[in-house]
Amino acid sequence: MFKKSLYIFFILLSFSVKANFLLLPMDEVAQKNHLKAYGITYWALDKQYKASWLLNYRGGSFLLPDVPEIRKECQIRGVSFEVVTDGEMQSILEEISSPSQNMETVVLEKAPKIAVYSPPGKQPWDDAVTMVLTYAEIPFKVVYDEEVLSDQLILYDWLHLHHEDFTGQYGKFYGAYRNAPWYIEQKKDAEALAAKLGFPKVSQEKLAVAKKIRDFVIGGGFMFAMCSATDSFDIALAAEGVDICEPMFDGDNSDANYQSQIDYNKTFAFKNFILDRKPEHYEFSDIDMTEKRRIPFEKDYFTLMEFSAKWDVIPSMLCQNHTQLVKGFMGQTTSFDSNLIKSNVLTLGKNELNDEARYIHGQKGKGFFTFYGGHDPEDYQHRVGDEPTVLDLHPTSPGFRLILNNVLFPAARKKPQKT
Repeated sequence: MFKKSLYIFFILLSFSVKANFLLLPMDEVAQKNHLKAYGITYWALDKQYKASWLLNYRGGSFLLPDVPEIRKECQIRGVSFEVVTDGEMQSILEEISSPSQNMETVVLEKAPKIAVYSPPGKQPWDDAVTMVLTYAEIPFKVVYDEEVLSDQLILYDWLHLHHEDFTGQYGKFYGAYRNAPWYIEQKKDAEALAAKLGFPKVSQEKLAVAKKIRDFVIGGGFMFAMCSATDSFDIALAAEGVDICEPMFDGDNSDANYQSQIDYNKTFAFKNFILDRKPEHYEFSDIDMTEKRRIPFEKDYFTLMEFSAKWDVIPSMLCQNHTQLVKGFMGQTTSFDSNLIKSNVLTLGKNELNDEARYIHGQKGKGFFTFYGGHDPEDYQHRVGDEPTVLDLHPTSPGFRLILNNVLFPAARKKPQKT
């Protein structure tokens, strides 16, 4: 009990000698803009203010010092906050530290440096992560193959993978869009970039990029990927040294019986998957559940798993939300077949009706990765050419909150996971 009281004292002391604090509530009722609240917390960290993340307390609230410029920034950005006194804050922290409560206080130490791996133009997709970072006013740098291959990832703590195809099959858009101007131009640009970087094939150049990203994670970086960047990344690593591309993609035949040469030991998350050999089929493998799911729109929700905040801090951070039930949304890779996920990878979000994983997390070397299925959390079936989501209409989106949990994750002082 003495240690608990001492811990609370130092938490309070570390914020300020002043009596008041700012609480950014993250529950459903009190917060009018959940997404921008992450941006305020990032901004405060970038300004060298102390911050804490109160896991499972009112939806995963943030604690900041009560200073005029933070108040002003909250007012400008439309973020709800509450002023709490020293005594009130002590009561909150005592509640959180109680063994009977599934809550924890996590100190946020620094604003992570963020990179978004994204091609020029981004056709044919917009990107949910880029949109929500921009909306939350969290700064990021765009990098692509030249930056990755010249080892510039070392400058960053957190890397998002845009909806990339790391297998060299141009997103498997051949069947529907091979005559579309954007597809023809994209293929031409990818081949020119591969040649410029010294690779005879796009698939070989993308593999080299995937391996650099792998090394970034192993060395301690954090990687977040959505939609097709998840399974195509693992497939590229597993197919190293094997030609899985048909002639319309790389000009020559694929290796005979290439499935037998796939090395699942090289992947981050997936095992025992079967590659899709049809070039006109909009699928990479049987990892994705898009064509295997039979879920009515009105029942398409996934459940966030509950973890012990005191014992399993990392998954608890990544699952912070004001609801445990999140609306489903589709993409080229909508979700993951649970039977094809490695045993050391945690499922954070799952659709029980279909036994599919929507949101998974794991550790590789000294670093971490999170894979999130689907394209846009507020656009159920986003199609090529559709307008991007206007986040002003969805400031409390639970699906977008999961992305921002991952953005703040590298800022946290980690504790060893117990299970």
